Amino acid sequence: MPHVYVSDPIHPDVLDDLHRMGRVSCGYGENAVTFADVAANIDAVLLRAETFDAAKITAAPQMRIIARHGAGTDNVDIATATSAGIWVTTTPGANSSAVAEHVFALTLTLARRTSTAATGTANGQWSTLKPTLTGFELGGRVMGLVGFGRIARHVARIAKAFGMTIIAADPHVDTAAIEADGVSAVALPELFAQADVISLHAPLTQDTKHLINRDVLATIRYGAIVVNTSRGELIDEQALVEALDAGRLRGAAIDVVEGESVDMRDPLQHSYLSGHLARPDLIVTPHVAGQTDEALLAAGTGALTCIRQVLAGQTPENAVNDVPAPRTIAG
Repeated sequence: MPHVYVSDPIHPDVLDDLHRMGRVSCGYGENAVTFADVAANIDAVLLRAETFDAAKITAAPQMRIIARHGAGTDNVDIATATSAGIWVTTTPGANSSAVAEHVFALTLTLARRTSTAATGTANGQWSTLKPTLTGFELGGRVMGLVGFGRIARHVARIAKAFGMTIIAADPHVDTAAIEADGVSAVALPELFAQADVISLHAPLTQDTKHLINRDVLATIRYGAIVVNTSRGELIDEQALVEALDAGRLRGAAIDVVEGESVDMRDPLQHSYLSGHLARPDLIVTPHVAGQTDEALLAAGTGALTCIRQVLAGQTPENAVNDVPAPRTIAG
């Protein structure tokens, strides 16, 4: 009977399936355990926010797969897993629709100042606050997509429905492929100069860390909005706050923060933005863009499929590493 460790809350239907399959230990809830408590007997990990470094991986002698519940692998030491014969898998596309919709939830919150309006109304400020809450419409505005993968393509489709003009910059996607979706391919400097809404959809690499920095912010179209549902480290958070202070940006809407690179579960204590959360031109949500009932079910089901494949001695779909010598099934 396989033993699976689940790091963070998942869709209840997927958790039920895991219990039917074997033993389950959870790193959350009433009966939470730490991975260290069960590492010696774990066959598979269904992983969300917890970090799996070399120490955790080497502490689990019979673990055969780390199945990420999502598309990113920033919190997994893939090199150590590979050398130990452990598969690492992801669930690409499972939350694309959810994240794309959250981009517009954040954008509209800033454009129409709904958070400020709702809070003020709840505090009895209807008549005094109303004159200060003039927003702007998305129709006729320019949406700039930094990166043009699955999520960005979905964002482009929604933006078209709002009547926006869409431009995108992605050095890894052919111009023809971008333009086939009715989107204009541009260079990054052109995107920053033209876009009213800049939505980040780039992976975190050495080249993209602090892609949005002081120099870039000085070139962004005056009064633009920056939206980040990708990776927190794409933005220099101190430079972002300075641009808001200077009035260079109309606002920023953030679902991911730099502190997640230190602690994915409690990142605010490591984030510069934590001291600025009350300001009306900054919206920060706790990495929930992909957290819908539908996306959780899709991601959980995808991760469970990979676990089943590996436990059956098969090569899993959506593996991010090449494992020449996978760990064999315990007798």
